[in-house]
Amino acid sequence: MTRVVATGVFEIIHPGHIFLLNEAKKLGDELIVIVARDVTAKKRKRHPVINENQRLKVVQSLKLVDRAILGDKKDFFKSISKIKPDILVLGQNQDFNLKHLESEFKKRNLNVKVVRIKKMLNGKANSSTKIIEKIKRLK
Repeated sequence: MTRVVATGVFEIIHPGHIFLLNEAKKLGDELIVIVARDVTAKKRKRHPVINENQRLKVVQSLKLVDRAILGDKKDFFKSISKIKPDILVLGQNQDFNLKHLESEFKKRNLNVKVVRIKKMLNGKANSSTKIIEKIKRLK
C-alpha cells in the first residue's frame, strides 16, 4: 500500500486545493492530509480567519481524503515520522526547500519521495491569496 501525504493551511477550500488533492490521490492508495496549525500558518502565510480545528473538520469531510490530522505545533517532521508516508506531495506554490526536506527525512530514517505537482489549475480561484485579494478589491 502506497501512503501519500499532502499538507497545507486549507483556510479557504478552493478548486486549486481539490486539484492538488486529486493529483496526490492518484499517486497512492491512501491520502493523508496534514492541516497546518494556526501558529504555523501565521509564520508561513498570514493569520488564519478560520481556526485549525474547523479547517481540519472541513478537510476531513472531503471524500478524496482518507484521513486528516493537525500538524505538530513545532516540528513538521514529527507528523511525517508518525505517518511514515511513501510520498510527500507539494503544490507548485508551496514554499519548501527540497534539499532540507530530503536531509531531514534521511536523518530520521524516512524513505519519503517528494513529488511536486508542477501543474496548477488555471483560473483566478486557484489560490487562497488570489481569492483574498479579489475579495479585498470588491470592498
